[in-house]
Amino acid sequence: MHQKMIYLASRSPRRAELLEQIGIEFIVLPSDIDETPLLNEQSHDYVMRLAAEKAQACYDGLISQLAPIYPVLAADTTVSMEGKILGKPQDDDEAFQMLSSMSGRCHEVHTGIAVATHEGLKVAISTTKVEMAKLSDETILAYIATEEPRDKAGAYGIQGLAGTLIKRIEGSYSGVMGLPIYETAQLLVQAGIRIL
Repeated sequence: MHQKMIYLASRSPRRAELLEQIGIEFIVLPSDIDETPLLNEQSHDYVMRLAAEKAQACYDGLISQLAPIYPVLAADTTVSMEGKILGKPQDDDEAFQMLSSMSGRCHEVHTGIAVATHEGLKVAISTTKVEMAKLSDETILAYIATEEPRDKAGAYGIQGLAGTLIKRIEGSYSGVMGLPIYETAQLLVQAGIRIL
């Protein structure tokens, strides 16, 4: 029996919206884990590890509560430039520094996806190259004033006003949003979830 119900181990409204676009029903069940990068951890390893840990923590919690077990989907997104991880800005000053450093340059957005089932854990990754336009200080400050950069890796959300600041991408637009649809669908199908 192929089903369409999963648990989503994320509070992200963007991830929820992307799952709705492909007709997946889900129950939001976020898992809180320590998101501190390990010493010398590469950005792609970091997002795959966090996605896996989130999915596993949520799945283990369900088993301990004897709750109905559907596959658990988790994801983690980070921005990296020259090997440095740019996480969510702590404040407006850090958002300004991040956006200034990316101005007129390319960076990478990595999204790790993990699905936990009774058969185990499967993980995938999507990496997209993003070229940001040259930004004036005034533009950066105006963007920060919208409050959009808060709680977003790299201090921007491509699906919002920041879309006007992005010159070009190579890779997955939905991956930059936080849930690469192609890779996610592949993992869900392997877990017995019907997409089409």
